[in-house]
Order: sequence, then structure tokens, then C-alpha cells
Amino acid sequence: MIERRIGLLFASFLLLFCLAIGRAAWVQGVQGGTLSADAQSQHTQTVTIPGQRGRILDRRGRGLAVSEDAADVVATPYQVAHPSGAARRLASALHVPESDTLRALADRSSGFAYLAREVDLATAERVRKLDITGVTTVPSSRRIYPEGKLAAQVIGTVGVDNQGLTGLEAADNDLLGAASGERAVTVDGLGKEIERNTISVAQQGQDLKLTIDAEVQARTEQVLANLGQTYQPKSATAIVMNPRNSQVLAMANWPTVDPNDPGAADPQDLANMATGFTYEPGSTFKAFTVAGALEQHLVTPSTPFYLPIELQVADRTISDAEARGAETLTVSQILAQSSNVGAVRIGLELGAERFHSWVRRFGFGSPTGVQYPGEEQGIVPSPSSRCDKQSCPFSGSTMGNLPIGQGLAVTPIQMAAAYSAIADGGVLRPPQLVLDRGDAAVPEPAGRRVISSRTAAELRQMLEGVLAPGGTASEVSVPGYTLAGKTGTSQVAVNGGYSDSRYIASFVGFAPAADPRLLVAVVVNEPQGGNYYGGTVAAPAFGEIAKFALPYLEIPPDQGGAASVAP
Repeated sequence: MIERRIGLLFASFLLLFCLAIGRAAWVQGVQGGTLSADAQSQHTQTVTIPGQRGRILDRRGRGLAVSEDAADVVATPYQVAHPSGAARRLASALHVPESDTLRALADRSSGFAYLAREVDLATAERVRKLDITGVTTVPSSRRIYPEGKLAAQVIGTVGVDNQGLTGLEAADNDLLGAASGERAVTVDGLGKEIERNTISVAQQGQDLKLTIDAEVQARTEQVLANLGQTYQPKSATAIVMNPRNSQVLAMANWPTVDPNDPGAADPQDLANMATGFTYEPGSTFKAFTVAGALEQHLVTPSTPFYLPIELQVADRTISDAEARGAETLTVSQILAQSSNVGAVRIGLELGAERFHSWVRRFGFGSPTGVQYPGEEQGIVPSPSSRCDKQSCPFSGSTMGNLPIGQGLAVTPIQMAAAYSAIADGGVLRPPQLVLDRGDAAVPEPAGRRVISSRTAAELRQMLEGVLAPGGTASEVSVPGYTLAGKTGTSQVAVNGGYSDSRYIASFVGFAPAADPRLLVAVVVNEPQGGNYYGGTVAAPAFGEIAKFALPYLEIPPDQGGAASVAP
């Protein structure tokens, strides 16, 4: 009996020994690699090395959009012992609603949840000091805008993953974008770092330097803000350019937006009105009607035209804004006094085909080529016999509309570019918005001659303020400089006709008139309060911008003194 018990005990020990040997063999031979990796992971962590998105700079190297180190606050919810208490402490540190934090921690089956994205380093440190098991921070970077809302629509916005969403941030995302790297960090049993190895190197984004001057941009935005407060328009834009090379010194929009919080903005306000707003230009377009007739040698500045009180073109009756009797005016006087009847008579001298050719030659109906995404191209009717997406054939009354800037649509940047051709001796250039991409300078866009230098000089002289006695913008002047320009007041097209209560006020001008080095275009969409004229709404804004920009840019005064802006 005893021997039997000893045998059973021996067999049991032998079985246990065999099981132990088998288990050891399994662990060593089959699970060894996995367990070794698990042990290693307890001491080695993979840390993200965030890549920094490239900067957007003004022409003087001033940061308009830059990136800085930040952190994401993340949680492993099932590891958080007391979600409600943790949520209360975290909400206080992150300055977020407690309910949002508790909702993220409440899913006990979840292995990952974002509690906050791209917080500053001081906030991240506050979270770490809470020492909540299951909550940690991950290195990140965030986009900041040192100049606040300056040029917000032009620069654009980025999402929480630092991907460009609008504006230049989106258009040049491939250049500006960065890629995060990884680093393996090994610590000992006490948590002290003993080794680090780079797994992949972070890729930094490249810089984008603009032609914009932050000081000119700031002053232009302030002028628009004042205009917005006074006239409460739907929107307004102003473009400041150097007409000698078509570099854009300012591209401002009102109302502006906060690029740090694009979600709070109306989607329409995120758009860049300077390149995306299409409108009928009204009287500012008359300069191109006159330009074509001068270049075709059909008229000279002194050519007289008999102007009846009204002019019938097919089913359209043309009259001037101000009541007058029948009279004779020269081409210069027609442009200076902004006569609708006179402009239509000059347009009829050109005829439909030649007029259309000159409109297209000045770039209307096509994008200007400015380095900005989604540029509109406007709408220009064609004398051809069929419609397309951008134009339809002329009707009988078309030549009663087009010469005075009705029946076609343009953009503010097209008007600025076309007037720059007049200001710069007849050469049309694509507006330039970007100076450098990364380490490479962007070549100045090549220009093409659209009118002779003589015609351009004649137009500049006709647009000078000395031609403006009694003009609608005669109060606008800059001491020491002779100004030139043209106002426009156009009705908003609605349902095949024109509104009697909605208007676009605009002005395009340059200085010094004889040798322009500054050009400003201002477009105001539906000013309120009964004052909607280009001469009283848009032209004074031009004057305020010019008063700052001319001395700031060290443009010397001319010998003509102060002069008014042509109506």
C-alpha cells in the first residue's frame, strides 16, 4: 500500500516536471520573441517629433503665419480610475467644458481619446502635473498668426492636423507642409532616459514670402474698417499695387476673420473678395472704352462729340446721371465728367467687334494669373453667335451697356491690373503676390504691351485731378502729389434688370499721375445709408490709403502739388 502511494506521488511529480519542462520550452521557443518585445516596450517608448510647417512672411520678412511647439492631450479611458474627478481637474487645466472631457473619458472600452489638440506648452505642463493615470501629452505643433487678423483671407487657414484649408495655406500646402518624425527613447526602471535613437527624421516645411507689406496692409485694413463702420456694406476690398512691376503691397478685405478660429466665421467671409468677387464695374470701365478708341486712332483727347440729352441704342435709352441739356464735350471732358452718353458714342465708334477685342486685350474675361487659388475670371459678352459658360452674344442694346461698364462682370484684381497697364506706359502684367517660394525667388511675371506709351500717357493726363472741377470726388487730395483715377457707381444686376436700391461703389487711382508708383483699387459692395456713390464712399478710402503709403514707401512728391481725383 505504501509502495503504491509512493509510486503515485512519484508519477505526479514526474507529470508536473514534464509540464514545467513543456511550458518552459513553449515560452522560450514560441513566445520568447513576443515576451522580449513586451519587456522592451516597457522600457522603450516611441516619441513623435513634430515637423514645423513653413512660415508665411511679408516682403520684409515679418511673420504673418508661423508654427510653434504644442502638445495634444490624449487619454486611454479604461486606465482612468475616476473619470468624473479626472474630468473636473482636466477641464480646469484645459479651460474646456467639463461635460466634453467627461464624455471623452466615459467610454471605458476605448483605448484612445483626444482631450485637447494643439495646446500651448504651459497648458501641457499643467496637465502633466495633474499626474492622472491614463492621461498623457503628445508633442505636436500649432499654427499661430503673430499679426492677428492681418491679411486673414489671403493667408488662409489650417485644420487641426496642420493641413491648409483656405487661401495660400491651402494653395501652397505642398510647400509649407511638414511631416513628423519618430524617436525611440529607452528608460531604466526608475524612468530615467538612458538611450535615444531616431527612427525617422521630421521634415520641416518651407517658407513662403509674399509681396505684401505688413504696414501697408495694416493701414489699408484700418481704412476699410472705418469705411465699414460708416457705410455698413455687405463687404469691401482694397488692393494696393506697385504699377511698375504689379507687385501687390496690400490685399485687404472687410469684414476680416480670425484665422485662429475659422469655424466662427461666415464661410463667405473666408473668401478673398479681391480675386473672387464679380461685379459690374460701371464708370471705372469707361477708361478702357476711351483707350480702345484712342489706340484705333478714332479719336484724340480733344475730339468733340455732340451729346443729346438721351441716346437711343436699340431698346435701351441712355442718359447721364446728372440732368443736363444737349451739349458738345471733348473726349477728355467725357471721361472727366463721366458722361454715359459720351462713352456710349465713343463705344459705337469702335463697333462691337473692335470693342470686344479691346476688352479682352486688357485681360477681362480671363484670370489675371495672380498667385492665388480659385481666382474668378469675370463674364464678358461676345459678338459671336453662341453662348458659352462665360459669355453670350451681343444683343441690339449691348453696345449701349458695355462702354459704360454694364452688362459684363469683372473682379477687383482685374481692374487693378488693367489700370496698372495705363499707369505703367501700356504694359499689362499679371499681379504678383509671392516673392519667394522656399529658397527660390519667384521671377517677375512677364508683361505684354496692350496700348502704346503715348495712349497711356494721354489717359493718365485725362484722369488727372486737374480735370475735375465740380467732380464727384473733388475733395480727395494728398498734399504734394498729383492724383489720377476714376470713380464708379454701378447698380446691382437682379433678375435680368437692375436694382434701384443696391449699388457697388468703386474707385481705381494712382499717383503721382505723371509717373505712377502707387495704385489703389477700392470696391465697396452695397453700402448702406443712402450714400452709395464711388466718389463719396470709395474715393476717400483711396485718399486715406495714399496719404499713408506714398510717404511710407518713400515715393517723392511731384511738382504738381495736390490735385483732386477725376470724377
